[in-house]
Formats: sequence, C-alpha cells, structure tokens
Amino acid sequence: MSVPVYLAKLAVKNPSDNRLAKIRRLCEAMGLPDRVRPLGATGEDEVVAIKMHFGETGNDTYVHPTFARQVVDCVKAAGGRPFLTDTCTLYKSTRHNAVDHLETAYRHGFTPYVVDAPVIIADGVTSRCYEEVPVNLKHFASVKIAQAFRSISAMVVISHFKGHAFGGFGGAIKNLAMGCAPQLGKIDQHGRSVVIYPGCIGCGQCVKACPRDALTLKKAKKGRKAVIDAERCIGCYECVSVCNQGAIGVGLPTEYADFAERMAEYAYGAVLGKQDRICYLNFLMNITPQCDCAGWSDPAIVPDIGILASTDPVAIDQACHDLVKDAPNLVPMEGHAMHSCGYDKFAALRPHTRGWHQVEYAASIGMGSLDYELVTL
Repeated sequence: MSVPVYLAKLAVKNPSDNRLAKIRRLCEAMGLPDRVRPLGATGEDEVVAIKMHFGETGNDTYVHPTFARQVVDCVKAAGGRPFLTDTCTLYKSTRHNAVDHLETAYRHGFTPYVVDAPVIIADGVTSRCYEEVPVNLKHFASVKIAQAFRSISAMVVISHFKGHAFGGFGGAIKNLAMGCAPQLGKIDQHGRSVVIYPGCIGCGQCVKACPRDALTLKKAKKGRKAVIDAERCIGCYECVSVCNQGAIGVGLPTEYADFAERMAEYAYGAVLGKQDRICYLNFLMNITPQCDCAGWSDPAIVPDIGILASTDPVAIDQACHDLVKDAPNLVPMEGHAMHSCGYDKFAALRPHTRGWHQVEYAASIGMGSLDYELVTL
C-alpha cells in the first residue's frame, strides 16, 4: 500500500494562500495533531521535539524560523509543549558546542520572540549527553542518540532537502542520523578513510579546517604537501569539503555506500520506539549543492518546488529525490544540457556519492516505504 506524501506547491492563488498557511495545512493533512497530542490524562508525554538545522554562520538557506513557528503553533494547538533542537557539530564551526550553537541559532532568528518556543541543544554543552540504543544491524549493534531525543515520545522533523558532499543529498534521514547523534555518534557514521592525492598544492586550507589537528604541511620535492595522521583523524571529512583542488578524498571504494548505510542505521535508532509519534516536513526550496553546515550558500541547482509532509521518512525523501530528478537544472552539469530534466542531479554533481542508497537501505531495515503516493494539496 502506498504511503501518502503531501505536497504544497509554492504558487499563490489568493492572498491568504501564503507559505505559512500551506505549512499549517500540511500539518493537518498528515495528522500531526494526533501524533503529538499528550498521551493519557496527565499530559506526561506532552513535550515535543522539533528537530531543526539552525544553519552555519554564513549560510542563509536553512529553513526560515517563521516557517518553524507554524509547526510550533500546530503542536501547541494539539496540546503539546514544543522545543526546537539540534546537536553539536563534529567539525570546527559556530555550532561545535551548545553555547556557540545557541548563539548561532539566535543570530539566525530562532528566538522565543519569533518561534514561540525554547531552543535546547539535545546533546548537552559539550556533546556528552547521550544514550546507547540497541539496533543490531549490519554496521552497528547499538547507536549513540542524544539524550533529549530519548527523553521525548513525540517529534516533528523539519528538513531542508539539498545536496551533500558525502551523502549525495540530505533530507529527513540525514537530519535524523547526523542531527540526533552526539559528536561520538557522528564519528561512528563518518568512518576514517581519508587519503591525500598527488594533486595537493600545500595551500593549508585543510590544516585550518581539521578539528583534531590531524593534518600538517610538510616539505615536498616541489613546495609543500599535506600529510594526515590517521591515528588523530576522526573522519569528519571537513578537509575534503574545503579542498578546492579535489586533492583529498576517500580511500575505500565502498565508503560512500557504507556511509549511506551507517546514516540509515543511526536514523533507525533515533526513531526507534516512537515511529507512530513522528511527523516529517521537507522543504524543497533553495536546493543547493552543499549542506547547510557549510558557511556559505551556493546558487540552487533546480527551481524551488514546494514543501512536502509525511509520516514516513523514507517515502518523503524518495519523493523529494524524484521531484528534483524531474526538475530542470539551473547550473551546468556534465553530460546534461541546461534546463534538462529526468536524471539524478545529485549523482551528476558528485558521481562518487550514493544518495539513492540512503532510502533503499533505510527501507530494507524497516524504516519506511519506497512506495508512495504524491498528494498535491
């Protein structure tokens, strides 16, 4: 049986048909009130996590706080008490600890005055608040999930669907996987197979970006070259992201598929035990080639498409992937003419990634269904 995925297109037919109203209608359509309302007469389980990404400093394509406010209002109308949340980053950033992360969230407009809910960093001040969750899957016997996500029984996952340097794309599954894990859980997912290729010019950008000082510059026959200390490396891949020469990469041929599987297993652990109490909203707007973890925002690769809602993380990510495939490209992609449709844009941008494998593997471990019905509101 097909899972319904609701789509609100962005065209406005009348003055009251704005994006804020569309979000509220999507929440109603997917049954958010029934999923987040308090369980039992005491209202004991009424605290609801709204999983967000507050955006790295310098990035401006994260989901807007006024959009998050509509979800807050819907949760409150159902009797829930929402808070907005995310976890600390693994790499050097303005979100590496809870203090810096909160300040970044506030600077980006996620204040109580705008969203009408508190912001709580789920894994604590220094990312040490988490619990081990047994999953017994291919890569992990257990996964590390931030304590705040283990303390609640209901959640709304708000994701900006866009490209990702290693995952191919990032949507609900990645938001659950990386976003619900503490730093140690992020290390688990990333692996450690970074290699430096002969094309290195010794510019030092990777050295500056490394959060564990695992990279140094050493003299070579011509100039300097980067050298990696495998023992210190935590596999965050920040060095790969900042290398403009493409001289740093992944050494194992299976690493990109394994990365997708490890993310799916962490996402599975994040929702375990509360699958029927979670809703998902994916924003197909500002579909950039890079994640919102980057300190910049590149131009979109396809036109804005709309906002999707579902109770199934696999179905909503699959629907988003299909819609981006069908959309015309706005940036040059090798082997494809401008404004051409019907191919995997993320694979065209980064042929080494395995974005589609996220959803395939997540479906195979029981996270959701690849079979969906797109319902346009």
